[in-house]
Amino acid sequence: MLVSGLLGNRRSRGVIGGAIALALTASLSAAQAPATGLPAAPARKTLEVPYTQLTLANGLRVILHEDHTVPLVTVNVWYHVGSAREKPGRTGFAHLFEHLMFEGSAHVKEGAFDSLLEAAGGTNNGSTSLDRTNYYVDIPSNALELALFLESDRMGYLLDTMTPERVNGQRDVVKNERRQNYENAPYGMASIEIDTMLYPGGHPYRWPTIGHMEDLTAASHEDVVDFFKRYYQPANASLVIAGDIDPVRTRALVEQWFADVKPGAAAVPPIDYPHPMLTEVKRKTIQDRVQLPRLYLAWLTPAHLEPGDAELDVVSQILAGGKNSRLYKRLVYELQIAQDVSAFQASSRLGSQYQIVVTSRPPEGGATSQSLIDRLRTIVDEEIAKLQKSPPDQRELDRAINQIEASFYNRMEQVGGFAGVGDQLNSYYFATGDPDYFNEDLSRYRAVSATDIQAAIAHWLPAGRRVELVVEPAKVGK
Repeated sequence: MLVSGLLGNRRSRGVIGGAIALALTASLSAAQAPATGLPAAPARKTLEVPYTQLTLANGLRVILHEDHTVPLVTVNVWYHVGSAREKPGRTGFAHLFEHLMFEGSAHVKEGAFDSLLEAAGGTNNGSTSLDRTNYYVDIPSNALELALFLESDRMGYLLDTMTPERVNGQRDVVKNERRQNYENAPYGMASIEIDTMLYPGGHPYRWPTIGHMEDLTAASHEDVVDFFKRYYQPANASLVIAGDIDPVRTRALVEQWFADVKPGAAAVPPIDYPHPMLTEVKRKTIQDRVQLPRLYLAWLTPAHLEPGDAELDVVSQILAGGKNSRLYKRLVYELQIAQDVSAFQASSRLGSQYQIVVTSRPPEGGATSQSLIDRLRTIVDEEIAKLQKSPPDQRELDRAINQIEASFYNRMEQVGGFAGVGDQLNSYYFATGDPDYFNEDLSRYRAVSATDIQAAIAHWLPAGRRVELVVEPAKVGK
């Protein structure tokens, strides 16, 4: 009913008209049972997320996943463009478009995108990264067609209403967002400094996803239109529809609403970029309006899904994944010289970075910020060196992998949102061409051994090739 009353001018485009499986695979069959008469090893659970896939004539890749657990559906669109597709001097376009895509299109008035979905009981959001921009709509399954109408209209008809005034309005919004999250946020400029130190000039990961302020100011309406035409084309996007759907009917609706979106003029070429390399320790100290000193250590590490990527995720759990982790236990509990500590592998398509971040406790007994930072750095290096010399014991390794596996299954419990099954199907398609890469992904972690951890730390986290950034409290009067 809601859809029928709201499509209006889009009527000319046509008449309106599962579940995740855990399959058991035995590692040993009955015929392969050991001669001792002991029972066969327990079967390993293998993930399977069934889907169907089609490609429209305009190049749009469509992935359908049926799951009738709850009467909800997610419509998840990935545009295969992030800030890495920008050029020096013209940064921030990908994130700017994340905002512009919610501002109305030829058949959707400004402000109506959110109001129509809210009236139907739906929610939506978008995000921009180095490598992609994604949008999702989570909606009751009886309102699926409304979501398809809205998504197809902004894919095919956004430029019809994207005036210079609208661009200028969202440009100002993005500038304020940058001020709030970077210039005016505690430790906000640290990530920008680290990226500048890690990556050479011209590398597409050197600038922040939100862009540089001067580039946002300089961007013309023509620049923005050209970016949309080049990258927001059907052949550079993938659409996942997952949840309480009838695949046959859903396919017909997709073809109805997306088939008339015009294809792009040219295929998007691979990114050409200078490859980064660290041959020394790069150090820098900046001041900020903060109360506590903070130490950042960063390394260049393997790209998403490449050898070493999963091992470094496990390393993060061993070093800083909870109160029993090595760094947390020693710095926060035993020595009580740190407020908190984190470690993470920031996986990306063109290469990743690994960071360890330690926030100091307030200096006491005449200690200076620098002496505290030096002590924190020394202890972090000691713990890394221990893992380089001796692998973790099996219990510690199992705990780390179990934490990762639990998080993996928690994400799969929801179909929508940024981390649900719909978004994961799109993520795997983007990374591998196989939407159902769930089992292969989880198997990477299950296969990690203690010696793999030792080798990964020795290779990827050398003390002599990294970035060290210190953020210290600004001196009085500054």
